Amino acid sequence: MFGVEAAERSLADLAGLLTGTGRLGRMGGTARVAVRVDAAWRVHVLVEELVSRGLVVTWAPVTHDGVEEYVAELTAEPLEQTLAATEEQAEEAAEEPVERPGEPAAAEVGGVTTDEAGDVEAEAVDKKVNAEPRTVSFEVRTAYSSRLNALARSWPPPADRLWITGPQLRLWVAAAGAPRPEGYALGLDPDGILDKAAAAALSRVGLAGTFQPGPAYVIAGRRRLARLAELVGERPAAAPERLWPGAAAA
Repeated sequence: MFGVEAAERSLADLAGLLTGTGRLGRMGGTARVAVRVDAAWRVHVLVEELVSRGLVVTWAPVTHDGVEEYVAELTAEPLEQTLAATEEQAEEAAEEPVERPGEPAAAEVGGVTTDEAGDVEAEAVDKKVNAEPRTVSFEVRTAYSSRLNALARSWPPPADRLWITGPQLRLWVAAAGAPRPEGYALGLDPDGILDKAAAAALSRVGLAGTFQPGPAYVIAGRRRLARLAELVGERPAAAPERLWPGAAAA
């Protein structure tokens, strides 16, 4: 069992999210993975991790009643896809007519220029974003993709067939890991369907722990915490030092 630095990143790593608090969605011949997180830093880390695996990722804030706030959904995608889209936009722009001198820079609508209207609309959006209800969590999700079909077909695995790797643990920690006075907690799905399988898989890699309210699987003991830190690898820049396993092991 190797740590994250010794393993190649793959789409199978998303099993780490599903072992914890993530959800698998299926549509036609495609699948996606979604997970709700409680802090903005988790969004940054997960988006970077998922995009590095060639996936298109979106995220949106969620209010206290579980409804997504009415704001623009933000999307991140692999660099090669972004460059291709940029080249296409540049070609389309080259074909558009050039504005001639003397023509108005912005059309007027009801006595207000479209630029001014845009400012008013932006101000209205700002007010809506800052109004109640407040954001209490975020949802990060991949786009539906046929590339996730192999993961979807294998999920959920039989209890004795679930294996946890370093990269999978890294995603699990990024989504739902946090220190507790008694050790380090990995968040679990409230349904509890995979609890026993997850406990067995973690025990096989030297991370035996206990179930505690949350629900969570808590790993305790200096040796086990050091093992967890080794498996998940170096702390991402966006993650607070005190919340990453390395700090818990110190």
